[in-house]
Amino acid sequence: MPAELTHRFIETNGIKMHIAEQGEGPLVILCHGFPESWYSWRHQIAALSAAGYHVVAPDQRGYGQTEAPEAIDQYTQFHLVGDIIGLMDALGEETAVISGHDWGAPVAWNTALLRPDRIRAVIGLSVPFSSPSGKSAKAGAAGVNLGGPIKPTDGMKMAFGNNFFYMLYFQTPGVAEHELRKDVRQTMRRTLYSASGNSPARAPEARPNTIGFLDQMTDPATLPAWLTEADIDFYTAEFERAGYRGGLNWYRNLDRNWDLMGPFAGLKVQQPAMFITGDRDVVIGMNPNFEAGLRASVPNLKELVMLPGVGHWTQQEAPEATNEAMLRFLGSL
Repeated sequence: MPAELTHRFIETNGIKMHIAEQGEGPLVILCHGFPESWYSWRHQIAALSAAGYHVVAPDQRGYGQTEAPEAIDQYTQFHLVGDIIGLMDALGEETAVISGHDWGAPVAWNTALLRPDRIRAVIGLSVPFSSPSGKSAKAGAAGVNLGGPIKPTDGMKMAFGNNFFYMLYFQTPGVAEHELRKDVRQTMRRTLYSASGNSPARAPEARPNTIGFLDQMTDPATLPAWLTEADIDFYTAEFERAGYRGGLNWYRNLDRNWDLMGPFAGLKVQQPAMFITGDRDVVIGMNPNFEAGLRASVPNLKELVMLPGVGHWTQQEAPEATNEAMLRFLGSL
């Protein structure tokens, strides 16, 4: 295994996947969210590998240098879980600890749920898990309860009415892609700042559904300390090359995931687990009572870490505290 950070491609589940990896020892897989890449785990890769773990952070399906199938229905949770299992097979690893942030969190939770033979523990960041309920699945990364008897997008329409909600805005192919690609550098600056703990706003104000995604975001005069111009350079280059369609297609499978996960109603994640989030994360702000559902759905939850002053980009905003928590949990296994 590489002593330094290296990059390579593997074949998994019918696609070519780019991975960043470092270290030797038990396998730890790090799954990123939207709009990010393997790079969102840059601070954790070094720390975990130095502590004796083989750390692998993929560009997930549709992101970065990993292949992006054209068809929207190729981005279901079943595909994303299959990508992780195929990654493990390509690495020759029988078991792993999996961690996921934002959209990567449902991938981590659902991989643990559906393949308990392969995942020995799970660390979720920002997006909590709740057991599938009827024809439902916790398959989104917005703090919206996707359980219940109606389709997630129908529930969102009922909740938001004629007001803007980004998950609904993302549903129509081409619309969000056009907006986000107009000025990728500004898109990344606005998105990363506005959802961080540095932004004064905790939740977007109600606005008509005629606005765009970036209309609710602020472009900061200066970047917060945790985010550098070099970081913006990296993300900008990635999304200028790959575009946003792949990542947006994850959102376009909310209803399909709800339907597909129906047979798994009531299943719980039984493996040892940790959940890390920030007290200024908009996801948590939209789910103030998340803890009870999380503990009911993840009965072996060992620790819930709430980081003060931290927003949505947990492991980037508070790398030292996140590393400390992850290493504490990994050491307990």
